[in-house]
Amino acid sequence: MTGKRTLAALMMAAALAAGSPAAAQEAAPRPDFAAWLKEVEAEAVGRGIRAETATAALAGVQHIDKVIELDRRQPEGTMSYAQYMERVVNPARVEKGRALLAANSAVLAEIERRYHVQPKYVVALWGIETDFGRVTGGYPVVSSLATLAYDGRRSAFFRGELLAALQILDEGHVTPATMLGSWAGAMGQCQFMPSSFLKFAEDWNGDGRRDIWGTVPDVLASASNYLLRSGWNGDQTWGRAVRLPAGFDAGLIGLDTRKPVAEWTRLGVTASGGKPLPKTELEGSIVLAEAGKGPPFLVYENFRTILKWNRSTYFALAVGHLAERIGGK
Repeated sequence: MTGKRTLAALMMAAALAAGSPAAAQEAAPRPDFAAWLKEVEAEAVGRGIRAETATAALAGVQHIDKVIELDRRQPEGTMSYAQYMERVVNPARVEKGRALLAANSAVLAEIERRYHVQPKYVVALWGIETDFGRVTGGYPVVSSLATLAYDGRRSAFFRGELLAALQILDEGHVTPATMLGSWAGAMGQCQFMPSSFLKFAEDWNGDGRRDIWGTVPDVLASASNYLLRSGWNGDQTWGRAVRLPAGFDAGLIGLDTRKPVAEWTRLGVTASGGKPLPKTELEGSIVLAEAGKGPPFLVYENFRTILKWNRSTYFALAVGHLAERIGGK
């Protein structure tokens, strides 16, 4: 009875609070889009962004209904791992990746010396994100982020990204007209959100601009810096396909379980072709490409680092496979 009375009292209190002046104030309608943009402009200036930058960047901003539609659209069906790999790691992309690895070998070697990330992984990420810069998105980033921030579903996150975008403009790395990206605000050939740009983007060629839109060395260095600062180990690989023995304990599957490779061998795990796993001091986890289905992989710490870039298991596996094929395997 005490619990029921407490619940009833809480509900009554909530109802009374809803009718209070404070609650009425909280429920007040938000300003229209133009007035809201003025609030953002004032906040940006308060954070040290020059008034002329904020005014110019926000002057032509429009609410993009298509962005809201895309944000709320639920995917129709689920792509299988095999379908995803066929689309993302296809022969044409492998061939193009090998050509670009060779064409950029000199700068990639210099970048590797600084960031300790193997070039094949950087090129693989570049290929999967934007098909090596071919598909970077045509949405005006400031308008997209303003639309999403105003929408209210994840307003705090996107407002922060919008303010970060204004800081990028204020620093002179790009102009509002050329600051294009995905509908969600991911920018340039490596598809960084503005906050990631501020943390990881690099000015490799030393021209004073971190240009992830049009300067390939900046793109490659920025991707490498992201991986390095997210935990990448340049002396290690990402993982490998494996074969699980009959009756394998499903409770051991998942990133929460880490074991030395020798222990996985003792448990009957082999390479996908049936050969013994390599002798190494690395620890790894068993993951399935599709939950409950497979195929299984033994993945190492670099796999977890790729997941910091994109939380999709499909994506991380595709990066590993594409890198191997670009590298000649």
